[in-house]
Amino acid sequence: MKRTTEIITINSIDQIPSLEEIRKIPRTKTLKIIFENSVQNQRESIGQNFKKQLQGFQVGIHLLNPEINIAKLITDQEIEEHQLFFENCAKDYRELGEKLIFKLAEQLKITINSDCPWITFNQFLKNNKQAGKFEEWRYFFHGFHCGFENKKTGQMIEVPLVFGLEFGDLDPYFFTNFIKSTPHYKPLPMKIYEDYADGVRINEKMLSLGKFEHINSNFKNHTGIVVTDREKIEIKEYIPEEQTAKRKFSFWKFTRRKF
Repeated sequence: MKRTTEIITINSIDQIPSLEEIRKIPRTKTLKIIFENSVQNQRESIGQNFKKQLQGFQVGIHLLNPEINIAKLITDQEIEEHQLFFENCAKDYRELGEKLIFKLAEQLKITINSDCPWITFNQFLKNNKQAGKFEEWRYFFHGFHCGFENKKTGQMIEVPLVFGLEFGDLDPYFFTNFIKSTPHYKPLPMKIYEDYADGVRINEKMLSLGKFEHINSNFKNHTGIVVTDREKIEIKEYIPEEQTAKRKFSFWKFTRRKF
């Protein structure tokens, strides 16, 4: 199901829809406000005010075209009503991610570093061997993830590699893509139109409900979000060998100081 777009062209500020009118827009519709020459210089300030005032909406101020695009995001009520669905999706994500990454390791004849899987798979990025196929899946290593796509069903999942043996981190964009591409979830009990922005709202609401929780990653100051109801896995901080060596050097240098 695609959204329809309502287009409004304005020549003066008083033609801009009120906040009350905009809030009544259904999620099935987007609003495009086109600014004529006489009011183009006020587009940025108006757009920024919309962003502050319209909580639960995505407001896009076009960089080139004289327009502002507004869309209502998935609501707290929708998420709360379907919290069990999102919780089960998160559990499925975690289970499938773990299954695929270990199958791939078996295919590649490697042993996953249990403390930090990224150390194991990073070699394929360095050797330009980051893509391939196994069984009915395509895979692609990139950054801190390995993406999988099912050649038959189109299902997509991005498996995180920097949370130890915890493979259920729910990046908002990747999570909604997983939900929308999983055949047995269809038809979805609600619509997800904005993959990233709706995903952020889903995660935030599920966190507030206690269904999701934050976890630390192998890298300092980097965190993730996982389903709360799961087997907890210890995640260790990754310290590169050169830093470890430097720390040891500094320690021995300190102990040899003369007092």
